[in-house]
Amino acid sequence: MPDTSGESKLAGRFFDAAIALLQRVRDEEAPGIAAAGEAIADTVAGGGRLFAFGAGHSSLAAQDVVYRAGGLALVNLLAVPGVVGVDVMPATLGSALERVDGLAGAVLDSSPARAGDVLIVVSLSGRNALPVEMAMNARALGLKVIGVTSVAYARETKSRHVSGTFLKDHCDVVLDSKIAVGDAELTHEGVEAPFAPASTVVTSALMQAVMAAAAEALVARGIEPPLLRSGNVDGGHEWNGRVMSEYADRIFFRH
Repeated sequence: MPDTSGESKLAGRFFDAAIALLQRVRDEEAPGIAAAGEAIADTVAGGGRLFAFGAGHSSLAAQDVVYRAGGLALVNLLAVPGVVGVDVMPATLGSALERVDGLAGAVLDSSPARAGDVLIVVSLSGRNALPVEMAMNARALGLKVIGVTSVAYARETKSRHVSGTFLKDHCDVVLDSKIAVGDAELTHEGVEAPFAPASTVVTSALMQAVMAAAAEALVARGIEPPLLRSGNVDGGHEWNGRVMSEYADRIFFRH
């Protein structure tokens, strides 16, 4: 008989799984989150710029810290045409582009990124050519790279990059999302495939935790974090105009 209690047991199980993952990340990744926050604070204090990149659904977490109320105004999306979420048709093309050699180098060479900047690379598996080369090339240019990935993939899968390496192998700071290979938290009788991915929830939380750590590190240095306010609260537009004017040379999503 159908459950008429008004509560979905599977929905509850998903929340439990997501909460458990968030707790693990909070407990186990705290040093890395603090280190990432310090790296961002170093860059902001030193006049550098901040970039975030992710391909496919990993791009969602990168976009979540760009031009965001309550977020750092200096974070710019490093967009690769065809892999920003599922904006390309057919959507399967985006997955194919992640495996193309040389694409990351072309994007970086045409971007404003330079030595001393920070690039956050988000990739759940960290095994495809695009995130691996993005991190490799960014470090070669003198950027500091923060990788947000699932280290489990490096243990349980093979790299798709010619070097045989993963994103985690080319980062100054690695943040492990703890997501299991396959990115699906639930199984159920009568459902052939595992389902209910939690990577977006956990990775977005990691990104926001890093931004909070960066704000904390900036305040400790006597620097007001360049945060944006919501345009839907009184005074928000004026506040944001001041911040964007002060940091105009480091904000590229307005150009």
